[in-house]
Amino acid sequence: MRGDKLIINEEHVRAARSILGHLLPVILDFPERFVLTIAGESGSGKSELSFALQPCLEEEYVRSVIVQQDDYFVYPPKTNAARRRVDINQVGVSEVRLGLLDDNLEVGRHGHHHITKPLVIFDEDLVTEEELLLDGVKVIIVDGTYTSLLQNVDRHIFIDRTYVDTKETRKRRARELQDEHLERVLEIEHRIIAQHRALADLIVTREYEVEEHERGGNGT
Repeated sequence: MRGDKLIINEEHVRAARSILGHLLPVILDFPERFVLTIAGESGSGKSELSFALQPCLEEEYVRSVIVQQDDYFVYPPKTNAARRRVDINQVGVSEVRLGLLDDNLEVGRHGHHHITKPLVIFDEDLVTEEELLLDGVKVIIVDGTYTSLLQNVDRHIFIDRTYVDTKETRKRRARELQDEHLERVLEIEHRIIAQHRALADLIVTREYEVEEHERGGNGT
């Protein structure tokens, strides 16, 4: 999404390097493009971790691109936020074109030279299109709240921080009005996303430590 505000801190870089320590041998031996997702609640650091991971890969001479779930919302962000205020029951997976995102990843991972994908321009509250060039790319990093549900993925990463943990981060980012309505939205998202922890291959803890996780297990 064009126009998003990212605050990349030392803990994001540290977690990115740890993730790479777990995944680099697998990535280098992988016969096709390698797709990984970074999921978690609003403000948990998904995009920050994605953009911290990209230069870590470059240090190992591995090219990557980042695909953000925010580009796949049915409605652009300000319109979507207004619709939620009219009917909060709209909050959930149906707000996102996950099927289209999965289709794009299937095309991208099998050697195609580009993906034609949606692009959200935040300040203009607009959804347009862009071509994402993939020549020379080995890794596709996908970040977003519901990306654990995607199928055309080789490793799922989950940031185990709730909307309560991320309140100060969300305030600094200032993408949305911090009010009672937003807290209700985040509580709905929390109930949905908390179940996705079980789908992760790697867990990023509240302290940004990285742990291996058996998919389908509780990780405890």
